[in-house]
Amino acid sequence: MSKVNQQEAIRDARKLGVPKMLLLGIQHMFAMFGATILVPILVNGYFGNELTAALTVQVTLFCAGAGTLLFHLCSKFKVPAFLGSSFAFLGGFATVASLDTGIYAGMPANEKVLYACGGIVVAGALYLVLALIVKLVGIKRVMRFLPPVVTGPIIICIGLGLAGSAIGNASTNWLIALVALVTIIVFNIWGKGMFRIIPILMGVAIAYAFALILHFCGAVNPDGSAIFDFQQIADAKLVGLPPFRIAKFDITSILVMAPIALATMMEHIGDISAISATTSNNFLADPGLHRTLIGDGLATSLAGLFGGPANTTYGENTGVLELSKVYDPMVIRIAAVFAIVLSFIPKVSAIISTMPASIIGGVSFMLYGMISAIGVRNIVENKVDLTKSRNLIIAAVILVCGLGFSSGLTFQVGSVSITLTGLAIAAIAGIILNLVLPGNDYEFGKNPEGDKHRGVSIDATSKD
Repeated sequence: MSKVNQQEAIRDARKLGVPKMLLLGIQHMFAMFGATILVPILVNGYFGNELTAALTVQVTLFCAGAGTLLFHLCSKFKVPAFLGSSFAFLGGFATVASLDTGIYAGMPANEKVLYACGGIVVAGALYLVLALIVKLVGIKRVMRFLPPVVTGPIIICIGLGLAGSAIGNASTNWLIALVALVTIIVFNIWGKGMFRIIPILMGVAIAYAFALILHFCGAVNPDGSAIFDFQQIADAKLVGLPPFRIAKFDITSILVMAPIALATMMEHIGDISAISATTSNNFLADPGLHRTLIGDGLATSLAGLFGGPANTTYGENTGVLELSKVYDPMVIRIAAVFAIVLSFIPKVSAIISTMPASIIGGVSFMLYGMISAIGVRNIVENKVDLTKSRNLIIAAVILVCGLGFSSGLTFQVGSVSITLTGLAIAAIAGIILNLVLPGNDYEFGKNPEGDKHRGVSIDATSKD
C-alpha cells in the first residue's frame, strides 16, 4: 500500500523537539486567529464603530488564550481543544446595541457593550448547570439521547455550516486562496518530515509571501481594493496592556444573551464529539463531558467579565488536528500562550491582522471540509442503517435544519427577542425525533469501536 495516506498519529509531541512543537503551536494560532479577531470587528460595527465600544482584538486574544488554558485545566489537560471567539452571540450583541428603552435610553455604546458582556457571564454559568446534570445523571444515560444517527449529521453540519464563510473569504482573491489551498494539499500529501505535520502553517506562509509579491508589484484584489493595508501596523504600539473593562449586569441584557447558551452548549457537545472522533479518544467519558462543559463555561464567563466575547471550542483547530495527526494537547496550550503574548504586543497583532481574507478562505476550504468528512466517517463506522426510514428522516431533518436556518430562528419571549442558531435547531430536532420515532435500533455500548471513533465509547458493562 502507498505511504501517501499512511501517517502515524503523534500523541506525545515532546519527541518532536521544542522547535517543532513551537511551530505546531504557531500553526494552531493561525488557524484560530482570523475567526477569533473577526468577532470584535463585527461587534464594533453593531455599536457604531466607536473605538471605545469595541471588543478589542487585544482583549479577545487574551481571553481566547487564557480561556483555552482554563479549559485544559478543567479537563485534566487531556482534550486538544482551542477556545476562540463564538459567533453564536453576534445576534445578541446586535440586539443589545439596538436597545433604547429603560436604562438603555441614550446610553453610550461603550456602556451598552459592557451590559452585553454581563449577559455572557451568565450564559457561561448555564454551562455549569448542564455539567451538574451530566455528573448526577451519568454520561452513559445522557449520551443515549445522542446516538450516531444524531451526532454524525450534526458534525457534518458544523463543517458545512462554515462553508459559506470559506467561500466568502476566498472570493476576495481566488488566486491567493488557491495558492494557500494547493500548498496545504501538497505538503499534507507529499511533504516529508516536519513539513508534513505543519501544512496549514506552510499554506499561510507561502500564500502570504505570494500575496506580498503581488501587492508590491501593483496588483489589487478583483474588486479594486488593495491586497494589504499596512496603516494599522504604523498606528499600533509596540507593547501595551489589553484594555480590559469590567462587565455590567442588567436583567434585560441577561435575557438577551444568556439563552444563547442553549445553542452553544449543543455545539459544544458536537465539537467535543468531533475532537474525540478525530483523535480516537473518548473525551466525553474521560475526562468527561461535565469537565469540558465546566471548562467552556468558566472560560466564557471569564471572557465576558473582562470585556471580551464568549468563547467556544474551535472547529478550525479540529481540522488542524486531522491534517497534522499531532494530537498532543500541549501543542494547543502553546498556541494559547502565543495568543496571550500577542495580546500584549499590539504591533505584532496588527501585523498578523493584515493577513488577507483570501488566505483565511483558502485555509478554511480544507479545515471546514475535514470536519464534515469526520461526520461522514462517524456514520459509516457506527454502521448507521440509512435504508431505515426513521434513521433517514432523522438525518435529513438535521441536515436541512442545520444548513437551512443560516440566519437562525428568531422568536419573542415577552418583549425579548431570542435567536437559536441553525446548529442548535438541528440538534434539538434530531434529539426529539430520535426519542419519538419508533424502531430505534441503536444500543449504547454494542459497537464500542464505532462509539470510540464517535467519541462516546462507554464500557457496556458500566453501571453508570
